[in-house]
Amino acid sequence: MTRAALLQLCASDDPAANLPVTLGMVDAAAQCGVDLVMTPEVTNCVSTSRTRQIEVLATEDEDRTLKGLRNAAARHGVHILIGSLALKTDDADGRFANRSFLIGPDGGILARYDKIHMFDVEISETESYRESKGYRPGDRAVVVWTSIGVIGMTVCYDMRFPHLYRDLARAGAEIMTVPSAFSPVTGAAHWEPLLRARAIETGAFVLAPAQTGEHKASRGKTRSTYGHSLAVAPWGEVLAQAGEAPGVTLVDLDLDAVRQARARVPSLDHDRAYAPPEPDTPNR
Repeated sequence: MTRAALLQLCASDDPAANLPVTLGMVDAAAQCGVDLVMTPEVTNCVSTSRTRQIEVLATEDEDRTLKGLRNAAARHGVHILIGSLALKTDDADGRFANRSFLIGPDGGILARYDKIHMFDVEISETESYRESKGYRPGDRAVVVWTSIGVIGMTVCYDMRFPHLYRDLARAGAEIMTVPSAFSPVTGAAHWEPLLRARAIETGAFVLAPAQTGEHKASRGKTRSTYGHSLAVAPWGEVLAQAGEAPGVTLVDLDLDAVRQARARVPSLDHDRAYAPPEPDTPNR
């Protein structure tokens, strides 16, 4: 049995102020006998201002949130999935990385995953996002074999691309991590259905810690996120849901459920090759 803690945060655009809040939640979760602590997307800084991000973000080697959470993992002897950190890179165009980390119980970095799918959408006349303007997309899927299970790492908007999760499951993933900072509009309509679908399709646990509420901003537009951190079982049942308040949500995972779900409906083994539809062919 693996016990996980999903942290739901309302991070501001000040990494120095966010870190002690996050560490306090990690400490609280560790007192509950957890094996895995998970934080949401952009744990260190939620900001819509490129100018502010340039001021406060750091490279991976210098990021204080990464250092603090690595120390916390070693102090408590737990795995920590840092949902993602916004990090400076050496890219010529100055774009940041949206990078998830899995930290081992000794504080070492077991894996890194850069978010592949960028959130470039127009939800309404007043709400639009162009994540690719500020962040470079990743190009590599990541599965990590650990003592607490096989983990497939994804981030937020990735959840709309089911082939990614199918590839992770085929590579052995039993637990899919989907840390997020989801829009309230799309969250109300799509958050739970998408996460349950990814669990059902792959026969895996899906764990999605989330940012929530209205995020304080010293510059630029204030951003709001949906919350409702979610844990879904391999058969599609919702095991835990956090609501809208920041806090810690605990869930116990029996990995036998993965084997049972995949044995009942072995769809991962049932793919068949097929010819794609011909484009621009009218129906007759």
